Amino acid sequence: MVMGQDTQPPEEGRADVPERVSGDEPLLAARVHRPSDLMRLLGGLLAIGLVLAVAAFAHATTSGLEKDINEGAGGAPDVFVRIAGLVSSIAVLLVPVAFAIERLIKRDGLRIADGVLAAVLAHGVTLATDLWVAEAAPGTIRDALTQPQSGGGLTDPVHNYLAPVIAYMTAVGMARRPRWRVSLWVVLLLDAFTMLVAGYTTALSIVLTVLIGWTVAYGTLYAVGSPNVRPTGQTLLAGLRRVGFRPVTALRAEGVPDSADSGDRGRRYIVTLEDGPPLDVTVVDREQQAHGFFYRAWRRITLRTITTRRSIVSLRQALEQEALLAYAAIAAGANAPKLIATSELGPDAVMLVYEHIGGRSLDALDDDEITDDLVRSAWRQVKALQSRRIAHRRLTGDAILVDRSGRVVLTDLRGGEIAAGDLVLRMDVAQLLTTLGLRVGAERTVAAAVEVLGPDTVADCLPLLQPIALSRSTRATLRKLARERSAREREAVLAASEAAKRERELAKTEAADAAADRVVVRTETKAETKAEKKADKKAEKRALDTALDEAREEDLLAQIRQQVLLIRPQAPVEPVRLERIKPRTLVSLIAGAVAAYFLLSQIARTPLSTISQADWRWVAAAVLFSALSYVAAAMSLLGFVPERVGFWRTVVAQVAGSFVKIVAPAAVGGVALNTRFLQRAGVRPGLAVASVGASQLFGLGAHILLLLAFGYLTGTEKSQSFTPSRTVIAGLLTVAVLVLVVTAIPFMRKFVSTRLRSLFAGVVPRMLDVLQRPVKLLTGIGGMLLLTGAFVLCLDASIRAFGHDSQSISYASVAVVFLAGNALGSAAPTPGGVGAVEGALTFGLVAVGLPLEVATPAVLLYRLLTLWLPVLPGWLCFNWLTRREAL
Repeated sequence: MVMGQDTQPPEEGRADVPERVSGDEPLLAARVHRPSDLMRLLGGLLAIGLVLAVAAFAHATTSGLEKDINEGAGGAPDVFVRIAGLVSSIAVLLVPVAFAIERLIKRDGLRIADGVLAAVLAHGVTLATDLWVAEAAPGTIRDALTQPQSGGGLTDPVHNYLAPVIAYMTAVGMARRPRWRVSLWVVLLLDAFTMLVAGYTTALSIVLTVLIGWTVAYGTLYAVGSPNVRPTGQTLLAGLRRVGFRPVTALRAEGVPDSADSGDRGRRYIVTLEDGPPLDVTVVDREQQAHGFFYRAWRRITLRTITTRRSIVSLRQALEQEALLAYAAIAAGANAPKLIATSELGPDAVMLVYEHIGGRSLDALDDDEITDDLVRSAWRQVKALQSRRIAHRRLTGDAILVDRSGRVVLTDLRGGEIAAGDLVLRMDVAQLLTTLGLRVGAERTVAAAVEVLGPDTVADCLPLLQPIALSRSTRATLRKLARERSAREREAVLAASEAAKRERELAKTEAADAAADRVVVRTETKAETKAEKKADKKAEKRALDTALDEAREEDLLAQIRQQVLLIRPQAPVEPVRLERIKPRTLVSLIAGAVAAYFLLSQIARTPLSTISQADWRWVAAAVLFSALSYVAAAMSLLGFVPERVGFWRTVVAQVAGSFVKIVAPAAVGGVALNTRFLQRAGVRPGLAVASVGASQLFGLGAHILLLLAFGYLTGTEKSQSFTPSRTVIAGLLTVAVLVLVVTAIPFMRKFVSTRLRSLFAGVVPRMLDVLQRPVKLLTGIGGMLLLTGAFVLCLDASIRAFGHDSQSISYASVAVVFLAGNALGSAAPTPGGVGAVEGALTFGLVAVGLPLEVATPAVLLYRLLTLWLPVLPGWLCFNWLTRREAL
């Protein structure tokens, strides 16, 4: 039977018209990327790292373990060892081949192809590991993974035939078939035993071999995808027949787009029976349960446990939880779909059968269809749930259904909780306030909530009325509205600025005409002209502030708070802290810990005698070049600002930036400070952003061109200390590959284009203004070149302070190292690029031929002069500018 044939026409007026699916479900992907495979891959990589760490740092323990194993196995009869070795060496190849033949007979060739691919990759990884251990690994690791042979040489660190067999066995799924699994593991253990007794390997070598095969297998499965085992439409019909129904047709209902919030809701079907009303059937499988796993895991790490939904461990628990919530919701008096049957659809899926409810979701309704009675009815359903302490946890627009009679029904109860705490119940109220407020406004939403729940209950949810407590789809909607609101405010401010400018020009023209009519000759003094310009700037600033106040719109959450406070002025509004740690803070802490470890290790390797022997003349020169960089930074900024801005005050602002970049990433803090400084100096907000964007854009172009130019110059030098042909080519290829990756992956392409568009918005019109003033443009470009030159000379002086002229390197090589290190520092998440810049500069200087004992103190001195010492002057300048309202 083919599903979707002879079906009844869909209900008229429905926005969520079901989509027909055939019996073999052709829309399902042939392969899926399982998060569990990725987790096993990461776990395998971690285990491999631990084994290598044990081999490197616990050599005595591993040696003692091997000695105990050899002594314990030494009593085994030699004949038994030989027979076991012969049998295992033959069986270790025959068992996988036999399994492959069985799978091919059952037409499961794709699994065999996956296993062969995993085996080939595992063989390549073992060869690479053997080469690394033999050529570049520390001696302790080599000793822990190899045994000396009687004829000379060492045994293989990793077994080239055993790891591919394990990878093959894992990829084809032999572990899920008990007989094959037991037989293969017996053969593998027997083979490992004989090799240990014969002295052909070590215990850590066998463990590492197993881990490599296991890890490569799961990496292959995650990369190519596993066969999709989701139940088809015909499987669903067969399952319905097993529980006593007689289905005729089934239609796939149009579901909610997959997301981390809604991807585990299951596939929905409308099933027509031979007799009786239709059914709503939800099918949940393991893949849908795993959807959004990493997002939920990240939320559980960064948020308090009480704010996150409980993780469902198995399909059986998912089935029981949804059934329990369905019965509990109806028992509480809420309108919820009535569950009439449940069943498993094989080992990887379950189905839940509900009575059919024809209707439309809140998201599908037009705004004029959402009446006050409907809003109050939604609140009454929530009140019924909360009267029995049932939390829904997902009160979004698609979970609120309105049937043909106008009755509100709450669906998607799977993520809810029984015996929920007060905080979770208040989160439900906050979520529904936001969901309804997005459709009917804050005033109507709050009025209906107060009428049904009471003012105290509504007021208690205000501390939870924050984006982090809302669903992912609601947060996305609020961010979209915020962007639209900001665009409207920006347009209003620009329009007001243009109007004020026209009024001033008109007033000046009228004043000039009146003076000409009176034939009054008046000589204006310089002070009067300056006073008039200052008055014009103040007038323009007042006009902009007034326009911004008039155009400013409060966000929905603020509107809801105001409506609640009108009813309960004493209501608590201080947000409850729901985050354990902010994501940016977590990333910064990890990066900072790595950076601190790197810096401390560098300082520990630098003897005090090196510092005492420094050439202080070059140290003084480095200080001067570091101070010159702030003048150059002011020139590079003012060159793209046609308006008149004080030069020395701009220099002070650049010094203040030294303090800002310590508390924020270098690529963010400087941009924000310069934009704020220009706005306070009288430049309109849009033009200030455009000027900083133009400066950043030109700086990026200059950085790339200088890197290429100095790289070419370095390559033409007749110096054996640095051969940049491979380095420059590898760098260019790496950049090209990164560009291709970014442009090929849709979400990365969208992310980069959005950020660049927001950063460089209005740059082109601003550049047209700058091009009309060649002196400004030359100032900006000259400042960029001077800024790069000052930093390069500062780094070179730091090198000469510790290495003297005999150990110095060319300016071109120093420039290449600085430009590459500075690029890494801008991309690093740590404030000021701490750790990343030091590592890149040290590695680069060593690569161009500078001794490590010179490169390390030189880089530390350079970073001390350009990052750490300017912090105190930067803080003083920041406070000075703030007191004068220049920031």
